[in-house]
Amino acid sequence: MLRPIRMANAVVVLDNGAHTAKVGLANQDEPQVVPNCIMKAKSERRRAFVGNQIDECRDTSALYYILAFQRGYLLNWHTQKTVWDYIFSKDGIGCSLENRNIVITEPQMNFQSVQEATLEMLFEEYKVDGVYKTTAADLAAFNYVADSEERTTMESLNCIIIDVGYSFTHIVPFVLGRRVLEGIRRIDMGGKALTNHLKELISYRHLNVMDESHVVNQIKEDVCFVAEDFKQAMQVHYSEEKRREITVDYVLPDFTTVKRGYVRVPGKPREDEEQQQMVSLCNERFTVPELLFNPSDIGVQQVGIPEAVADCLKACPWEAHRDLLLNILIVGGSAQFPGFLPRLKHDLRALVPDDLEVSLICPEDPLRYAWYGGREVATSPNFDEFVYTQDDYEEYGFLGINQRCVFQNIPCLYIELGLKRTNCQPVARKRVRHLPSATTKI
Repeated sequence: MLRPIRMANAVVVLDNGAHTAKVGLANQDEPQVVPNCIMKAKSERRRAFVGNQIDECRDTSALYYILAFQRGYLLNWHTQKTVWDYIFSKDGIGCSLENRNIVITEPQMNFQSVQEATLEMLFEEYKVDGVYKTTAADLAAFNYVADSEERTTMESLNCIIIDVGYSFTHIVPFVLGRRVLEGIRRIDMGGKALTNHLKELISYRHLNVMDESHVVNQIKEDVCFVAEDFKQAMQVHYSEEKRREITVDYVLPDFTTVKRGYVRVPGKPREDEEQQQMVSLCNERFTVPELLFNPSDIGVQQVGIPEAVADCLKACPWEAHRDLLLNILIVGGSAQFPGFLPRLKHDLRALVPDDLEVSLICPEDPLRYAWYGGREVATSPNFDEFVYTQDDYEEYGFLGINQRCVFQNIPCLYIELGLKRTNCQPVARKRVRHLPSATTKI
């Protein structure tokens, strides 16, 4: 179902992640999720698969990825342009960027050279009318306000966004709707590192899967979970009964009869299942996501997510600590592990003062949550005032966009939640705690 929108050419919203790009028009309900890379398969050596074209590949074993992002930053522009050409074609979202405005995300603390190249690509190659540049955390915060049952604005928001991404995990505090730059924390741990660690464990203990990133990523998504008490979970090896409870047999795909791997159900074998190759997984299921809480397990000398959240509070005004801990929003694909929220709350509870309540919120779809925030931004009544236009670019170059589009500099960009505001005056500060039924809160 299409949403009403004020302009003839709908705004394009692009959450340009390192692993997947979430893209769609602002008058659409759902975005497309497109792999942000070029892939090559051994079974079809003459063809490169771009974005969702990988669904056409018959055999995805030993899939080779050519990524646009390296270490979380957009560096491979040839790959990125190829993916964007696919996205903005009839095979992608079905429309071009020409003569349209675009809302696009970038990493936290992005390099100036990357920002300049991004604007040059959008204005000179794709001929966009205007650009609104922001980050996924900013859009998630905006959508959090939109999801609130209270009539409020961004400038009354105190919250912490935990973005568990592909290359990094970012902790971003907002006080009165503005990012506290001194409080932003980055952990060099994300979905990519978890998949690589699982590849090493399976290769060492079972069979060599070092070239099977695509398959191992599916294994990670299907069987891994976060242990609420890691030391107690490791006691599984002292009891044969507990070991049987944790251990699962994962049937690997052969790309002939089994296109995607799955967890074997005891007593309910599928046809020809006994002839398929399997791996038995026990403590790998919870030791891999444990890296988000203890990166030092693989030699990354950094703190985990709970310690980073507690440290980011130190850079925020103490008056805001209560509201910040009451509004911790978790987004990103790697936040979907079962048990992630209870473990994070348990560890964080031990690090903050006893008189402060801790509340964690995880949306039903943390992967697309920032895109929904971009849609809300694009359909805001005064959105056009903050778009960096082609004329602005020709007059000021790329430097002017940081004064026009950076989210924390526009607290008066508001949302209509049943109460139409005719001006952008500050409103009374409120806690944003009421959530729609689609979210999980603990």
